[in-house]
Amino acid sequence: MAQPGTGPAVDNNMTMSIVSIFLFWPLAIPAIINASKVNTLLSQGDVAGAQAAAAESKKWSKLAIIIGIVWYAAVVLCCAVGGLSMLGLGATANT
Repeated sequence: MAQPGTGPAVDNNMTMSIVSIFLFWPLAIPAIINASKVNTLLSQGDVAGAQAAAAESKKWSKLAIIIGIVWYAAVVLCCAVGGLSMLGLGATANT
């Protein structure tokens, strides 16, 4: 058993969790919560718990980033199509 405060380093994925909050915040919240648990669990000597919390944080962050990117791409696409259709309607109405 590892001594509290020592042992393998586990990436808490806090940076990815913070980035994901700008893309899709509802899923970024559990990512940040799990990322904040990692260092506490490591300091208590619970390496398996820290690894599980890090994996959960990474999962929620990835989902938030993927959904956020797809959402923003859909919004840009809809705005572009809407703008182009408005240009097309204006051109046919003037002729």
